[in-house]
Amino acid sequence: MQTYICPMHKEVRQNEPGRCPICNMHLVLEDNKETHKHTEQKDSLAQTAKSNANVWYTCPMDPEIISEHPGECPKCGMDLVRMDREKHAGHGGAEQDFKRRFWITLPFVLIIMALSSNIQKWFGFNLTFSGQELVIFLISTFVFLYGGLPFFKASKGELSRKNPAMMTLVSFGITVAYLFSVAVTFVFPGESLYWEMATLISVFLLGHWLEMRAVRGATGALTKLAKLIPPTAHLLEHEQTKEVQTDELKIDDQVLVKPGEKIPVDGIVIEGESAVNESMVTGESIPIVKKSGDTVVGGTINQDGSLKVKVTKIGADTAIAQITKLIRDAQASKPQVQQLADRAAMVLFYIAMSAGILSFLFWFFGSSNGLIFAATIAVAAVVVACPHALGLAIPTVTSITSTLGAKNGILIKDMKALEIARKLNYVVFDKTGTLTKGEFGIVDIILSSQSNSIDKDTLLAMAAGVEVSSEHSIARGIVQAAKDKKLKIPSVTDFHSFPGKGAQGKINGKHILVGNKILMKEQKIIIEEKNNTQTSTPVYVAIDNSFVGMLLLADVIRDEAKAAIIKLHKMGIKTAMLTGDTQDVADQVGKKLGIDTILAHALPEDKVNKIKELQEQGNVVAMVGDGVNDAPSFVQSHVGIAIGTGTDVAVESAGIVLMKNDPLDVVKAIILSRKTNQKMIQNLAWATGYNVFAIPIAAGVLYPSFHILLQPEWAALLMSASSVIVVLNALLLRREKLS
Repeated sequence: MQTYICPMHKEVRQNEPGRCPICNMHLVLEDNKETHKHTEQKDSLAQTAKSNANVWYTCPMDPEIISEHPGECPKCGMDLVRMDREKHAGHGGAEQDFKRRFWITLPFVLIIMALSSNIQKWFGFNLTFSGQELVIFLISTFVFLYGGLPFFKASKGELSRKNPAMMTLVSFGITVAYLFSVAVTFVFPGESLYWEMATLISVFLLGHWLEMRAVRGATGALTKLAKLIPPTAHLLEHEQTKEVQTDELKIDDQVLVKPGEKIPVDGIVIEGESAVNESMVTGESIPIVKKSGDTVVGGTINQDGSLKVKVTKIGADTAIAQITKLIRDAQASKPQVQQLADRAAMVLFYIAMSAGILSFLFWFFGSSNGLIFAATIAVAAVVVACPHALGLAIPTVTSITSTLGAKNGILIKDMKALEIARKLNYVVFDKTGTLTKGEFGIVDIILSSQSNSIDKDTLLAMAAGVEVSSEHSIARGIVQAAKDKKLKIPSVTDFHSFPGKGAQGKINGKHILVGNKILMKEQKIIIEEKNNTQTSTPVYVAIDNSFVGMLLLADVIRDEAKAAIIKLHKMGIKTAMLTGDTQDVADQVGKKLGIDTILAHALPEDKVNKIKELQEQGNVVAMVGDGVNDAPSFVQSHVGIAIGTGTDVAVESAGIVLMKNDPLDVVKAIILSRKTNQKMIQNLAWATGYNVFAIPIAAGVLYPSFHILLQPEWAALLMSASSVIVVLNALLLRREKLS
């Protein structure tokens, strides 16, 4: 077979002439030597990729930064570190580091506080011994070096990028407090700031630990996607099956897929017939009948028949791998949301630096008060601007928000998503499992015009009797409908299943056949077509080879869906529905619910593109769904909202998870976002605003006229007081109602 390749991109190869999809150059015929060379290169690359299949690189300070290659963090400049995908799916490395440092330093922080003269004075106890100051110095040095190390590393990265922010200011504040305290201990008399420095480090370690625990990005989703593919497959060799690792399969290998198993790889059915559940990939709610010549997708579930499949795609070419790539691409193209706290911290950094340096220079050279006086004022100016309150302003609100959300059935996985949710003006819903239950229900029973001896309940009971032994989703819907109507389901004998088509059996001596149009045609049973079956799935029933009626099934719409759409419209938010179903089915559901925009036949890439289109029109878009096929759309959208009972991939990819199957919780999440944002703005305004007054006072502005001087310890107290205020303000959020 001849092969054509691109002269510039050797990886582009196909069996027909044409143009390269990358550079648009004409493909040229590949000679055997070049083919052999290319094959060797490709095999080498494949082996390298396989050996590095579980290797990713992440930023030690920002676990949302994920790369397949080593390098520097694009945000802070730190070197990316190697991580294991499985072990690091939840960003456990950085999270565990902050947790460990917090718990190790906490006892020493408490000891420092207990030995502090000011703390003893305030709480009315006395604890002194020989060499106390030296002990405090040694313990504080350990807390400073061990507890402050991650902040020093991060600040180095920020400074290397000329982007000083929170970490730089934290590092600067604790360093100034430590150096001043060391000077007080060994050089000149004064009040040290050891306990203020130690508590500052402890608070920030705790805050970052909790933040890391809360941040779960697309990394977990990629791991869950990989787990869709079964680890082993039944390889067919000389009519014998051999269990092998799935990643060992090669193109043109043949595998056996038994009933109930996941299909291990993309391929073509060469033997057998079965219904395959593809909802996790395509979003199609109805299992698709697969027979010889049909394509199947790795990770989908074979339901009721055995299939022999020839492998056609492996590695990066498979559907699951493509979905994974979509997630990565969406993650890379999605702009990082700049936190208000980071911007405020950057401003505070320059203000604190300027205030400290200028106040020192002014009082040292412009007055006769001396070095110690100038240094004391400089330290007070820096300490009072240290972002203790700024560090608590956001984490305190988010902690309370998470609790409030959980009480209302809303799990906040990414606070940036909740922060953006207040701006939403378009909510896009997946249909199956989100607006609908993802379960088949009977919407109508139609009797044959020739049948006068049977009623609808009897027809339903007989169909349920035959289908009660089947695990097919349509069969379960028929049986459940009979149970809901409290019908007596008759026992069946001589049961036989027709995979992907239906089943038959005998009830009270009568031969009952239940199935689709294909089965009826094969059994030479003439059915009556109806015009109202376009938006539902018909199941035909025959008794003793005579057609007696049909059951119409459809995906059941959730009771809360319409109320949710109405409330969103009242909030000025438009709605859209994306589904892999047919246009008729989608239009029917959309019309009932009052959806603004409907897109049917939507594959994963279609959903991502539709989200992009809405974003390009200036909309702030949320995606609500529960399937694997929604994961790329979750990441592409500004806010991903997953139904909690959906697949693990959807849950991992989304920033917000609804723990109940209630679309009304989407409305609650938006309300929570707006109330949370108000508290964040208030806290940030206070945490930064008080510096407008505190920094000038600490710098000694009032000293010449009023002899008012803010000592470093009082500066630390004022800083602590501002922290208490933001915490108390955040606690008021608990009283808010989301309904």
